[in-house]
Amino acid sequence: MAPMDLTSAMRVAGRGVAAAGVIAAGAAVGVLAERALIRRSARVDDDQEALGSLRGEVRELITADGTRLHVEVDEPDDPAAADLTMVFCHGYALTQDSWHYQRKDLRGSARLVFYDQRSHGRSTKAEFDTHHVDQLGNDLAAVIEAVVPEGPIVLVGHSMGGMSVMAYAEQHPNEIGSRVRGVALVATTAGGVRANTLGMPGPLGRLVQSWAPPIAEFLAEREHLVEGWSDSDLGLLLTRVYSFGSPASDQAGRFVAHMLAGTSLEVVADFLPALHEHDKHAMLPIFQNAELLVIVGASDRLTPPELSEEIVAAVPGAEFAVLGDSGHMVMLERPTEVSELLAGLIARVRRDLVATRGAA
Repeated sequence: MAPMDLTSAMRVAGRGVAAAGVIAAGAAVGVLAERALIRRSARVDDDQEALGSLRGEVRELITADGTRLHVEVDEPDDPAAADLTMVFCHGYALTQDSWHYQRKDLRGSARLVFYDQRSHGRSTKAEFDTHHVDQLGNDLAAVIEAVVPEGPIVLVGHSMGGMSVMAYAEQHPNEIGSRVRGVALVATTAGGVRANTLGMPGPLGRLVQSWAPPIAEFLAEREHLVEGWSDSDLGLLLTRVYSFGSPASDQAGRFVAHMLAGTSLEVVADFLPALHEHDKHAMLPIFQNAELLVIVGASDRLTPPELSEEIVAAVPGAEFAVLGDSGHMVMLERPTEVSELLAGLIARVRRDLVATRGAA
């Protein structure tokens, strides 16, 4: 093999660092593998439909700072099922399409609302100083005001989306238990991202986390070095290592990699310090006023189970599900189980609503 020139070497190195930066919450991890190895380890996907192909009624929302949020609503055919609305918040560097299987499974059981977080997916890019978790809580409030003006609500958040839900609850504590009757937190944390070792030996993991923000910022200014990483062997391997805890299908791996690559490195770099600074432990008891479901993959390297355990410990009576053979993208790896858990949450909320009306 001919020696690699300096420019090519920089591209390969840049792709590796940027890929890990997106997938591992900005962490720069250098790993390389052959695509054949990836494909040999991938299980066959029984559902060959195009992931992310489901669409709903589009509602464009302009926030107070002028950012346009792309919102979609799935109305149930049975008007009786519209008594309850579920609002889904996606994770860091992903899009609303990450809820594909839950959207498919839960259609018709309630009103379903999905939206792309600011600067993600089909929403417009926002200003740098708005890329923080508390602003995401404000955005969630704006979505609720615009498309869920009345009726009980269940909030569902994955990863950074779970942080968005926490920020909203902290900002609107009186809504939790009144309008917001149920909350599902999936593969998320109330804080401690910076201390997470990403499945590596402690000192190395902490070193990677400390270097992640400056490396992400460096690469954001040189995005041409990492173009096309999602289709590379490295991009696919890192997606599997940090997004999945099982030999996920090739389709699922590429789906996640494309969502990650569709988020600009500038946005990735902007949000990373906010994720490191996120700390909502003090507000967790607010969730005692609603039905709380916490889900995490047993092999999640980004938000390991102990971070979910912290949430559950602060909310007595919360339902806690640790799903084996799954990682950070647990809703893609164990879609049936996650959908069933969410359906159970819907049932409990409706049961509580009936009991409340009966008591009145």
